Amino acid sequence: MNKKENGQIRNKILIVDDSEINRSLLSDMLSGEYEILEAENGMEASAILQSHEHEISVMLLDIVMPVMDGFETLVAMNKNGWIKSIPVIMISAETVPAYVDRAYDLGVQDYISRPFDERTVRRRVINTIMLFAKQKELSHMVADQMMEKENGNQLMIEILSNIVEFRNGESGLHVLHIRTLTELFLKALLEKTDKYDISRKDIPLICNASALHDIGKIVIPEEVLNKPGRFTDEEFAIMRTHSMEGARLLEDIPMRKNEPLIQLGYQICRWHHERYDGKGYPDGLKGEEIPIVAQVVALADVYDALTSKRVYKDAYSHEKAVEMILNGECGIFNPILMECLKDISDTLEKELSVLSQGSSQTEILGTVEMMMEKGELEVSERTLRLLEHERTKYQFYAELSHEIQFEYTAMPEMLILSEWGARYLDMPETVLNPREEAFGQKVFDGSDFEELLRLLVNTTPEKPVVEKKYLLNINGHERWSRVIARSMWDDGETPEYMGAIGKIVDIHDNMEKMTNLERMAAHDSLTGLLNHKAAKEKISDILNQDEQQKYILLLFDLDKFKQANDQYGHLFGDEVLKYVAETIKKSTRASDIAARMGGDEFLLFMPYKEQAEPLVKRIFDLLCGQYKEFRVSVSMGIACAEECGGDYSVLFHMADEAMYEAKRSGRGRYCFYKAEMADTGGEAR
Repeated sequence: MNKKENGQIRNKILIVDDSEINRSLLSDMLSGEYEILEAENGMEASAILQSHEHEISVMLLDIVMPVMDGFETLVAMNKNGWIKSIPVIMISAETVPAYVDRAYDLGVQDYISRPFDERTVRRRVINTIMLFAKQKELSHMVADQMMEKENGNQLMIEILSNIVEFRNGESGLHVLHIRTLTELFLKALLEKTDKYDISRKDIPLICNASALHDIGKIVIPEEVLNKPGRFTDEEFAIMRTHSMEGARLLEDIPMRKNEPLIQLGYQICRWHHERYDGKGYPDGLKGEEIPIVAQVVALADVYDALTSKRVYKDAYSHEKAVEMILNGECGIFNPILMECLKDISDTLEKELSVLSQGSSQTEILGTVEMMMEKGELEVSERTLRLLEHERTKYQFYAELSHEIQFEYTAMPEMLILSEWGARYLDMPETVLNPREEAFGQKVFDGSDFEELLRLLVNTTPEKPVVEKKYLLNINGHERWSRVIARSMWDDGETPEYMGAIGKIVDIHDNMEKMTNLERMAAHDSLTGLLNHKAAKEKISDILNQDEQQKYILLLFDLDKFKQANDQYGHLFGDEVLKYVAETIKKSTRASDIAARMGGDEFLLFMPYKEQAEPLVKRIFDLLCGQYKEFRVSVSMGIACAEECGGDYSVLFHMADEAMYEAKRSGRGRYCFYKAEMADTGGEAR
């Protein structure tokens, strides 16, 4: 907000020039009457405009500057809409006509050549501020007149439509529902195809016309209109005439036949009961013979009729209504509109629910009237107070949340951090060129930040949210963080990506806890080896991915382990198990999988190169030894993965058969599985 001095408001002027002496000269000329802000280049100026747009009365802008020159700054101001609220005076020694023409084409109000003359500068600054204020005043007057006319048109249409709805025994919400549904379907249609001669600027007019869709019912006898039961053929024929009657009423309006609202209303009234397969009425039009506006309103009308209570039926649920329409139970509709219905199905019910609860039109109109009565200055101050109020709330919640909140703008590229986030990262709140600066190169890995920006650019207004985990460098410490961002789009006819808002949430501790829990769930608590479930998953993955299958599975248990428990106690037995586990850990490689299956049974899964037996013998010999008073020996079965067809269950069964063959052969030995083992008794050694 512009400062007051001795009760007078001082306008702010932003001087953008890379030469400090030029900024100083201009500041000396103007500082007596104006508050001066300075920037060395267009990037710094953009950062100031981002946060002080409504406070600046005029900008003095140089052309030739580093980082971002004057023309690039004007492009950014046009893209962000700043040029509409801030008049720009170009100040430059460049007097080439092409430079001057380009500056005016980009929206500058005036062009002053160096060297500066103080009287000229002051006079032209004052004139620009006054002229721009007058232009805004005239714009507001025109906008007010247009809004008044639009509101009047809309009000009369709604009054007429509500009279029809009242006779029909329906809620006045039906008209509002049709308008809302028509708007939603039209926006979805424009996103999906450009085959129809409709643009975004046409949507308000079409929505107004949609409210007239049933005005022909005004001529239908009330005993037919509000009959609670099923129509007779004769009554249905009378009811069907409302579409033609509505079109006739509009067609008979004198002197207005060529008005776009009347033409659209005629199409909608006459043909909103036509169906895509030609089985509608009154003219039996088929496919694209039906005007697209009538097709859209027809779909809106059917959906609202299904989900609303009528004298002849109860309301269907949103889900049931959509299902009935998609299944063709209410007639056949344009396939593209069916796709639109599916695309926005999740938002339809919510939009109509909010509308049904009602918005305070009286409050909105009261606010508009108050703004008009107070005038331009008070409106700006009130708006800024409201913005400041929202900013205070935002900052308070940001402080409490302990999240790094940010706003990213694509043109010019900059990042604005929340106060807490800037302190936490030990960075300025405004980061210019974030790709090249510490934020995009040190906090993020450079490729990760590029990926995040690419994901945001590839979003759409309908699906704008990106959520992904990144390992960030937070003040020298690597921390897992979740980035949640929402892309922002302008509201032009073709939405254009503007940037994003989002937050960075530290999830490092939670991920560590989850990793530890997963590790605990996968490991045996006594020995620290994997449990059988985790080992099975790992081995199955390897068998599914490795076609060579050069692996062996070793199953073994401890001989006479029960005797150790009975003779020395279970604590001693646990020591023996831990001793065996440690022996396994020392004897295996990182590529090996070792697990305790339960009790005194263990598993080893190991790759081998030429021959498996030397590897098996080494492991077997290491496992057999002395632990205190107990002689450790094992009975071991071995199966080769080449013979299991990639199936872990088959491999396990083979090794299990071989282990029990080793037990039957006298224990304290190992045995390889062979296909004939069931017949020959196996080969034990």
